Amino acid sequence: MNDTPKRARAPVAGARSALERGRDHLLSLQDERGYWKGELETNVTMEAEDLLLREFLGIRQPLETALTANWIRSKQQPEGGWNIYHGGPMDLSTTIEAYAALRLAGDPAEAEHMKAAREVALSMGGIDRSRVFTRIWLALFGEWSWDDLPALPPEMVLLPPWFPLNIYDFGCWARQTIVPLTIVSAHRPVRPLPFSLSELRTGDRPDPQTSLATWAGRFHLLDRVLHRYERRPWRALRQRAMRLGAEWIVARQEADGSWGGIQPPWVYSVMALHLLGYPMSHPVIVKALAGLEAFTIEEGDFRRLEACQSPVWDTALVLVALRDAGVAADDPAMRAGAQWLLDNEVTIRGDWAVRRPDVPPGGWAFEFENDNYPDTDDTAEVVLALRGANAGDPEAQEAALERAIAWTMAMQSRGGGWAAFDVDNTSRICTELPFCDFGEVIDPTSSDVTAHVIEMLAEEGLAGDPRVRAGVRWLIAQQEPCGSWFGRWGANHLYGTGAAVPALIRAGVSPEHEAIRSAVRWLEGVQNADGGFGEDLRSYDPDGVPGRGESTASQTGWALLALLDAGGRESKAVRRGVEWLVDHQRADGGWDEPQFTGTGFPRDFFIRYHLYRDCFPIMALGRHVRAGD
Repeated sequence: MNDTPKRARAPVAGARSALERGRDHLLSLQDERGYWKGELETNVTMEAEDLLLREFLGIRQPLETALTANWIRSKQQPEGGWNIYHGGPMDLSTTIEAYAALRLAGDPAEAEHMKAAREVALSMGGIDRSRVFTRIWLALFGEWSWDDLPALPPEMVLLPPWFPLNIYDFGCWARQTIVPLTIVSAHRPVRPLPFSLSELRTGDRPDPQTSLATWAGRFHLLDRVLHRYERRPWRALRQRAMRLGAEWIVARQEADGSWGGIQPPWVYSVMALHLLGYPMSHPVIVKALAGLEAFTIEEGDFRRLEACQSPVWDTALVLVALRDAGVAADDPAMRAGAQWLLDNEVTIRGDWAVRRPDVPPGGWAFEFENDNYPDTDDTAEVVLALRGANAGDPEAQEAALERAIAWTMAMQSRGGGWAAFDVDNTSRICTELPFCDFGEVIDPTSSDVTAHVIEMLAEEGLAGDPRVRAGVRWLIAQQEPCGSWFGRWGANHLYGTGAAVPALIRAGVSPEHEAIRSAVRWLEGVQNADGGFGEDLRSYDPDGVPGRGESTASQTGWALLALLDAGGRESKAVRRGVEWLVDHQRADGGWDEPQFTGTGFPRDFFIRYHLYRDCFPIMALGRHVRAGD
């Protein structure tokens, strides 16, 4: 990295003015209520499943169907199918669900775009090779047999927290989905469509039975046993499980009508309660369906849905970026944002308390309403944000910060790291269950979350605390041989490395430590010829290449944050990265970024956070400019 003369270089031309334009652009995006929120974009399964849900409930309307179908068609790729991220390969299950939704909208099977979609689906194995969740949707309408799906007995809800495969062994997003799905599966509803999807079937035989010497083979045997039980369940036990499952679901509905503020448990919870006899006029159902409207975006001839919303995360990131851009803590925008965050502190016990029953609540969730599931990642970022912004009541702000720090400390897992939502949620046998093919189902510790927590605790003066030191040791041990860190919640090694290096530096690790020097060498080695940084989501694949892809604003920002904290302000890599940001900034102060750089489930579900492209470049430019003052 020592590629500069000892005298400091002149500042990159235009960096300060780019910073000022970006700052003003971010300020212009603030909601009048004080928060920031960018769109959270995913893929067309959200829209397809919305239409399927409404068809199942008997409430699908012509206008919303037509507008949603327009959106789905607009996302069809030239090859004929649909993908799950910008520039990605065709995805079988997404293509099947999009095809089914368009058939609902009235698109004939012999239309050219439908024939192209069908050819893609069949070439990839058709319905027979689709994911379990897609086949569950099709079973609801008689297009797949419930007998050919993994058994999901609702009696799971009766298992105590210490028993293997109890619902708390699953990550919070998975348990919220599994509980209602067991009720749906127990009812085995079939509401036929006015058409058949048999043209998407290949008739392929299932894969050969896995050996009983493996967990997968044992669970397939267990599945056969459970299917036999499903034919004649113990009536009293089944009724009790159904009742407790319904109570569990209703107790976890959020104030906005959602479950966890995310789409999968939301739609399955509505279906489960509906099948249990809750009328469409029931307050829980009414609130749920009304809440979905707040996740719906209608623009012109298009209607689309967000799988989730991220106002707490977005607001915290923007406040940190504005602080880095030099905006004063008492600026009206900073005060309004800080007060909104304080108003959204989580002060009740959620599912996390199952593993930490004696810990007082504190912290923040990701969404507008998700009091049952605050997370350490958001909480760490909010604490950093509130240290750079003053709300109206200093005592209340300090008290909230103290609660958040104590709660975050208590959520440390064995070994020293932090997971997002739970403690020691690492039951690998959950991942072997036959129905768990939809992405991550557990919430183990991750490098990026741990790094954010360490950075926050170090900024709070706790770098010497034994728990923080344990976290530092854990994080260093997670470094990849190439020098990067894996990114669980962002794409991918650039995200992990952009989080880990600043955290370690703030926690007292020397810039000359081999872990830091190795990370710097890796970053310099993956910098693109144009000066920016980018990483394609294929890096999550077993044969993927970390740190390689078309340059993006957010990923260039992550790399610069690491390089700057490692002491490289005057390096060639930093200069080229800053120049890339300056050269690619729009006239209004923002950046374009069609790429998805957020991660829900590696390899299965990806996110395009519309504010990432603005927040992280401003953080990087702000720290670069400030370091030269």
